[in-house]
Amino acid sequence: MGYREQIPIDHGFDHSVALLLEGYQFISNRRHRFQSDIFETRLLGGKKAICIAGADAAMVFYDEEKCTRHQVAPKRIRQTIFGEKSVQTLDKQPHEHRKQLFMDVMNPKQMQQLEKIVEKQWKVFLKQWEQKKTIILFEEVQKLLTISACRWVGVPLKAKELTLRTNQLVSLFDSAAAIGIRHWQGRRARNQLNLWIEQMVEQVRKGKIQPNEESPLYRFVWHRDEQGKLLPPRVVAVEIINLLRPIVAISVYIAFSALAIHEYPDEKGKLMEKNDQYLHMFVQEVRRFYPFFPFVVAKVREDFLWKGHDFRKGNLVLLDLYGTNHHPSLWKKPNEFNPERFKNWEGGLFDLIPQGGGNFVKNHRCPGEWLTILVMKISMDMLVNYMEYDVLKQNLKYSMIRMPTFPKSGFALSNVRSK
Repeated sequence: MGYREQIPIDHGFDHSVALLLEGYQFISNRRHRFQSDIFETRLLGGKKAICIAGADAAMVFYDEEKCTRHQVAPKRIRQTIFGEKSVQTLDKQPHEHRKQLFMDVMNPKQMQQLEKIVEKQWKVFLKQWEQKKTIILFEEVQKLLTISACRWVGVPLKAKELTLRTNQLVSLFDSAAAIGIRHWQGRRARNQLNLWIEQMVEQVRKGKIQPNEESPLYRFVWHRDEQGKLLPPRVVAVEIINLLRPIVAISVYIAFSALAIHEYPDEKGKLMEKNDQYLHMFVQEVRRFYPFFPFVVAKVREDFLWKGHDFRKGNLVLLDLYGTNHHPSLWKKPNEFNPERFKNWEGGLFDLIPQGGGNFVKNHRCPGEWLTILVMKISMDMLVNYMEYDVLKQNLKYSMIRMPTFPKSGFALSNVRSK
């Protein structure tokens, strides 16, 4: 038998309010207080939750014999960022079958297509920015990525719809951890986007819209589940949105990348050398250093013992993504921005986990991680090698409470011009 010991307990009936008030640092604050990478708390109406951090913790979290994501995400998450019956809510064979579809549409040919689309849109937008006195980079890039995402997926997007669809897609990831009006805006946006894409799916199946057969839209519309049945139009719509939304969400990383270039001026010179290895290192450090997703949630599938603690079936498990990306046992001087740390980094499935960990196909690691890195690389190359700009005096701080967070000013630029 394994040994058993009492883990620290965050006493109280429910700490959901504290989570909202402490944001990204909710788990890390208690880990530091308890001097432990595992502790027990209560969330979501007093449910027992075990909070964990570190590479070993991530390995346990993504072990599908121990933990499951099936029917775990709170309703407010399903009704905003994920969507009902999405790939994130599935388990085992149904999850692997659906997840493989996402992986298949991110083949080398399609990734090259996305690269061309994003590069073209950066150049189109750069010409527009040259005609303006000031721009808010965060907002502009959201529009740029909405156009890019729709063209890559094969979703027809009218020019007059751009602002509406951009705001709706942004609202999905901006509202997931919000309360009040921001959350309800996200739910409304989810319903409107579902209806828009669902009608499009039905038109494709009736032959009224004929997307390219290699496009993600075509592949998803005609995808069959593990029983050989076409997915319901609403489920197809949810998954198409799960391609569009994450691409637009890369705008958060691009805003933080621009902030890093501004706050660490030496980085710009290094990036101007057109060294792909250093560009990759820089992008990885942005993903590690700046906050994106705070944590992920699962529940215990079957009883098991880990590090002296009994994990009981049905208990919630929270993996601290932000804390793991800043864990001192994994990263030397974790609170310093230093792309050089990735120079000889061999990579791991459970240490750098800003978009989840584990295996891409079998686990719930974000299938768009490679896509994220690609779009960030293109964007950084454009920012440092194809354009010049002045950074206005502004509030560039970002909140560690707001989830998701980004520079408060949105990164305002003036006098944008081509090199």
